[in-house]
Amino acid sequence: MVDSPRQPHLFLRSSKERQTPFHQPCQLAQQFCLERRERHRKRSDGGYYDAGDYIKCTYPLSFVLTSVCWGAIEFGSGYDDAKQTPYLDDMLRWGLDWLIRAHPEEGSLVVQVGNGDLDNNYWGGDQDIPNPRPSYLINSTYPGTDAAASASAAFSACSILYSGSRTTFANSAPASLSDTNYASTLQTHATQLYNLAAKSKFATFTSSVPAVKDVYPSSGYQDELVLGALMLGAATNSSTLISQALSWYQSAGLSGADNVFNWDSKGPGLAIMFAQLAKAQPQLFPSSSPLSDWQSEAESYFDRIVNGKSRGTLTSGGLLYYDGDSDEASLNPSLNAAMLMLHYAPLATNNDKKSMYTSYARNQISYALGNNPMSAPYVVGSNPNSPSNPHSAPASGGSDINNINSSPPQELNVLYGAIVGGPDKSDRFFDIRDDWPETEVALDYNAPMLTLAAASVMSESDDPYFTRLQDGAYDKVKPTGTPCDAMYPCKGSGHGLSHGAIIALAVVISVFGLLIALGIAWVFLLRKRLRASGKV
Repeated sequence: MVDSPRQPHLFLRSSKERQTPFHQPCQLAQQFCLERRERHRKRSDGGYYDAGDYIKCTYPLSFVLTSVCWGAIEFGSGYDDAKQTPYLDDMLRWGLDWLIRAHPEEGSLVVQVGNGDLDNNYWGGDQDIPNPRPSYLINSTYPGTDAAASASAAFSACSILYSGSRTTFANSAPASLSDTNYASTLQTHATQLYNLAAKSKFATFTSSVPAVKDVYPSSGYQDELVLGALMLGAATNSSTLISQALSWYQSAGLSGADNVFNWDSKGPGLAIMFAQLAKAQPQLFPSSSPLSDWQSEAESYFDRIVNGKSRGTLTSGGLLYYDGDSDEASLNPSLNAAMLMLHYAPLATNNDKKSMYTSYARNQISYALGNNPMSAPYVVGSNPNSPSNPHSAPASGGSDINNINSSPPQELNVLYGAIVGGPDKSDRFFDIRDDWPETEVALDYNAPMLTLAAASVMSESDDPYFTRLQDGAYDKVKPTGTPCDAMYPCKGSGHGLSHGAIIALAVVISVFGLLIALGIAWVFLLRKRLRASGKV
């Protein structure tokens, strides 16, 4: 329910490593800065900065690529109708090509580029990123089951998309960017990385490479093993791999959990993927694992959410909120849940459930786009009421780490299409630049909105909610003071972070730009359909 997928894609485009001025978003797809003085130059050049700093991390990037490719398989017509498929192709290849370079040998994978402590204490432009810029790798000696399996899943999902297959997962045609040679290359890397994950000693990458443990700490590897086997099985039509995925799903006890879906927690999405694949290719599944089992698993998860019986509850303003998971970046669990519901809705066992899941998802999207107590669309640059202070050094134009909020007073550049972290549990949004739990931007924040925007282009009958907002609506209700979160701990809570730990730099825009374009296309195509029907 953003205007079109181009809005979130614009943000991804600007998170590419680049050398152009930050205020030239249309040129960022082709021009990028080189990381000079870096030891592993060929491995580390290009790619995306992850979120609030200049670090590049394989683990969350793999999740983003898997999510976006899965969505483009299922809702490809949305990208095509919005004329955004070339931008989708550019965005995906920039991430996938870097991931290929990060896999220089069959048995190794770069999991991070950059020093977390050094980067977190830097606030400035991308021309003076502090050195050294080390590359951290996993292999069979220092295993990272989760990172290798997750990267394998990304390669597999995107190989399916680039193969042009109309039978895997999708209820409709995939985005029209077929390239069978590229699909074959991706599948080769997927197979090699899956073998690295499945045949090495099982361990999380953060336990094997402790130097990276504080950047994206992994809680386990079981769900990634399932995802890796499932996606590679789907890409290669292998019943053996699907059986392995099923076995790992059962042994890991992933059934019935009330977890969120994100870069560290893939469990909730697995039942939906199993259901889609069981519907499209039942021959890959044993008779003991029919479609109906996966429908029951998925609907049990969704029914608990929509009936208020899950770990997630609705705020008074209507945002799906998970204590602990939603405390930082509250919109992410909500939008990922909405994305899963739209993926699954066509497979629902009855029309009432299909309608219920679709309606719930639309409400979460509408909340993110301005139908909330703040009257704030949480997509930067989409509306006068959008956040104006995303936590991003290059967007702000500042270089004073001690005066992030005031230097400069107004951000120099606009992160078009970026999804910010979101409001607090009381639906309040303070729009404070250094308040990273609410205003930070990240690749994985934008990933679900790309799929939701593409789906909206295909099916929505209404303009996005923010088109109804009056200028200045947010300013009338903007809260005073500061929030109560990890950046601004409540008085006496003692839960703050050190100054160095709370500085996160957001240099992520290329994914954001695609969201803007999809949003524009959504409005245009809707009105075109209405004119054709004689309703306008």
